[in-house]
Amino acid sequence: MINSPIPCQRASFDLPKDVHYLNCAYISPLLKEARQAACGGLQKESHPWTITAPDFFKPLDQIRRRFARLINADANDIAIVPSASYGIATAAKNIRLEPEQKIVTLEDQYPSNVYVWRELARQTGGRLHVVRRPEDGDWTRAVLADIDVNTAVVAVPNNHWMDGGWLDLIRIGQAARHVDAVLVLDTSQSLGAMPLDIAQVKPDFLACAGYKWMLGPYGFSYLYVSPKWHGAEPLEYNGHNMEDGDDFPKLAQLKAHYAQGARRFDAGERAHFILAPAAAATLKQLLSWGVGNIYSTLSNLTALIEKLAEEFELSTMPTDFRAGHFIGLRFPQSRYPDGPPASLQQALIDRQVMISLRGDSLRVTPHLYNDEADIWALRDCLVRALT
Repeated sequence: MINSPIPCQRASFDLPKDVHYLNCAYISPLLKEARQAACGGLQKESHPWTITAPDFFKPLDQIRRRFARLINADANDIAIVPSASYGIATAAKNIRLEPEQKIVTLEDQYPSNVYVWRELARQTGGRLHVVRRPEDGDWTRAVLADIDVNTAVVAVPNNHWMDGGWLDLIRIGQAARHVDAVLVLDTSQSLGAMPLDIAQVKPDFLACAGYKWMLGPYGFSYLYVSPKWHGAEPLEYNGHNMEDGDDFPKLAQLKAHYAQGARRFDAGERAHFILAPAAAATLKQLLSWGVGNIYSTLSNLTALIEKLAEEFELSTMPTDFRAGHFIGLRFPQSRYPDGPPASLQQALIDRQVMISLRGDSLRVTPHLYNDEADIWALRDCLVRALT
């Protein structure tokens, strides 16, 4: 399939002309359409007598179908959760770890996909095994080398949250299955901007925060659960994740069985009359643009940023080992022993260029609301601070 670059979509977002927001990995601006949908939900909550029983369920069914299309999964495999950490904790609750078995994670991995595994290892006598940052940037090779017969869980992202270091999840998934390890993915820093096919990767669990590359509202997230885990225990128990949970008159009749499929893993108060309409609107737009087209477009922008790095003798992850939508700039320690100079921070503030410092990486993460003018604004800041 040939992907086509997408023209700048700034008009679809509420971004002032003088703001250069290159920080999607932090929080994405909401689409205007998503904001309008959320306002409609706010109006609905202001008039609760207009809320009917189907309003608790039908919008979520639409969201499940759209999210499933995004990752080539089945809607029955999708749960609605408030955060990626909630989804990962759901996975951890159902995994049995024997003493000395290990959980594979990455050095400096985002904590939401670390703390719960550290606790599981403590409770069971297992080991949290941290794959060190490879000098050549090849995370895939490094992770594959650490998966062995003692591996019980592989808990990794699609790309590193600090600098975009990429992992080949298809190969890692194959290696995990070969030793019967559970593959748990946190795709918060990739899904929506980088294509992912569940049928090829075959994770056991996949969690994704909705407010970054999914462009959705904060507090509305997604959990994919492989059919082999549909019989697992949910993190919480509520009336709606049990059988007949969509039948209000029968809620008082306590049930013996959970809802079918991944719905049993839904969080309580999942209806989200304000957040759900915004998420539905965002998913519709992502599907319309096409994730492959988004990825191609953002890869072109990060390629320009990579050239800036070369101009100012800053280092980046090697292109072969970096996600196309994501880039981090590192300052050589020989010239900048204390990291980026303070003058750069002031230049960014003055020019209203928004990026993030994560670890020792200056993280630059554009989206479709950006164009070359935003890249040149970043260059102006580097000129001012570094020359």
